[in-house]
Amino acid sequence: MHTSGPSINDERATMTDQRDITHLPDLAQGGGRVGPVRSRMPIYVDLLPPCNAACPAGENIQEWLRLIKHNEEEAAWRQLTADNPFPAIHGRVCYHPCETGCNRSGLDSAISIHGVERYLGDLALEKGWQFDKPRQSSGRRILIVGAGPSGLSAAYHLARLGHTVEIRDSAEQPGGMMRYGIPEYRLPRQVVDAEIQRIVDLGVTITQNHGVKDLLAEQREGKFDAVFVAIGAHLSKRVDIPSQDASKIVDAVTFLRGVASGERPVIGRRVAVYGGGNTAMDAARVARRLGADESIVVYRRTMEQMPAHEQERAQAEAEGVQMNWLRTIQEMDESALTVEIMELDENGRAVGTGRFEKLEADTVILALGQEADSNFLKQIPGMSFDNDVVQVDPTTLMTDVPGIFAGGDAVPSERTVTIGVGHGKKAARNIDAWLNQQPPYSRIKPPIADLDMLNLWYFGDHARRQEAELHPDERSGFEEIVTTFDATTAHFEAGRCLSCGNCMECDGCVGACPEDAVIKLGKGLRYRYDYEKCTGCASCYEQCPVHAIEMIPEH
Repeated sequence: MHTSGPSINDERATMTDQRDITHLPDLAQGGGRVGPVRSRMPIYVDLLPPCNAACPAGENIQEWLRLIKHNEEEAAWRQLTADNPFPAIHGRVCYHPCETGCNRSGLDSAISIHGVERYLGDLALEKGWQFDKPRQSSGRRILIVGAGPSGLSAAYHLARLGHTVEIRDSAEQPGGMMRYGIPEYRLPRQVVDAEIQRIVDLGVTITQNHGVKDLLAEQREGKFDAVFVAIGAHLSKRVDIPSQDASKIVDAVTFLRGVASGERPVIGRRVAVYGGGNTAMDAARVARRLGADESIVVYRRTMEQMPAHEQERAQAEAEGVQMNWLRTIQEMDESALTVEIMELDENGRAVGTGRFEKLEADTVILALGQEADSNFLKQIPGMSFDNDVVQVDPTTLMTDVPGIFAGGDAVPSERTVTIGVGHGKKAARNIDAWLNQQPPYSRIKPPIADLDMLNLWYFGDHARRQEAELHPDERSGFEEIVTTFDATTAHFEAGRCLSCGNCMECDGCVGACPEDAVIKLGKGLRYRYDYEKCTGCASCYEQCPVHAIEMIPEH
């Protein structure tokens, strides 16, 4: 029996269904979409992109990516540095929580935001771009204790507000843990020097080799109107390991600081690093570069429980660092460690088994965490502490002593460069508000634009570009192992941005409107609605790729 195939009209209907962007209304439901009296109306909105929401430094990432996409690199750099003065540094060392939040990961893979930021930072250094100096002075003087990322960030923002800023720091050179804690193969010192120099060029004074002992006296003698304490966590936590030769046990902070200062300590052929954080990974990798044939990380918990970032652990293992999980060090003799084998109990905690093994090691590097040297603050009446950190108002970062603020490693927080820089900006804004007898700085944030709000059909799949790296076999010295994006690759990555929650002027709303009610205002000016023509049909809303349009009830 002969059966006919689909008709031409059926095929056309199928093709139309595949092409249609907006959905046909269900006329059997509701009160109708279009009628003599409009019941709803479209409005343009600006939502918060998840990358911006996740950035501890508060960068407007989406905006500077947009400017790069439109070949406006210097404008993009100025937009970025309105919040963060260190793009070349952050592009190298930030653990980019912005990329964890990036909606693009739900389509193919997150945008390499740190890679584009690094490109922009390096371009600014190459071109010699400088910060604009303030037009007038406020007449106020601010003392900052500590020239690490938090102190330098606060100095930068305060200087741009017109205040006179002096930083006093106990080290020989500024930069804090950026200089003394992060190895050169991750962060070259010329990058640190160049980005700090721009802050000095703003008029910030940095006094080195000056450890503050009596803060109130220095504030009084220097006639400072406010103080920001931004000391780093430079003291290693210690553990008592019985040893016949104490010189064979060193702490990671001292070890890394010495190497960063040019020292090349003799550590022997076999090195054990005790700890599981990022500092432990750095110490183990540096030990390999200093000639250790074996560099072993000893950690009392499992790989899944270690605090080091996955990327840092993977890089360490690629360079030959060995991981020894569920082990604790009991003692050290002339050439070996005695370690106890651990196991996880029913609550996931590591507990001893009473079984031991030997592990050969010439040197043990302790990387069990750091503490801030905050003792000089404890003589100030009214200051509150929780162990080594100062208690502050989380909204203003002011301590219990009026006019003294604190941030970075000195307060309860995760200890990263980016969080420190974010604290510096937050403190600067609140110091300025306090000096001017204004309410604490605050900003109401709009809702976050989630992945399910977007129309992903618009964008297509475009795989993420990766930064080139030296092969592990070539990483024998301290030369940088990651290469900066070229302009073509950086622009490609910027072009992958989905512009979540903010109009990107795609003209989709103009094309979708059946009543010509959407008026284009010109490049960079977006659109407006002619509500005399708009029927509230929601065609513009339903097609918008980035959810920059909402439908609201007619008032």
